[in-house]
Amino acid sequence: MNDELKQAAQRKASFGATMKAVFWSFFGVRKRKDYESDAARLNPVHVIIAGILGAAIFIAILVTIVKLVVASAAGG
Repeated sequence: MNDELKQAAQRKASFGATMKAVFWSFFGVRKRKDYESDAARLNPVHVIIAGILGAAIFIAILVTIVKLVVASAAGG
């Protein structure tokens, strides 16, 4: 088990590649070949951080849209 953790920590994908993989995963459009490649290369810690960051960005966008809609409805 300890060897598996060491291997996971030494995977070669950059954080940018991880963000890209997580971004496409939010849409649910991943080819099986790309998924298998990501599973072999991505660092699990980067995936967790990218997922949290992606969720925070998604929530911020939704809150902004709601504020704009409410502001235009109240002003109109």
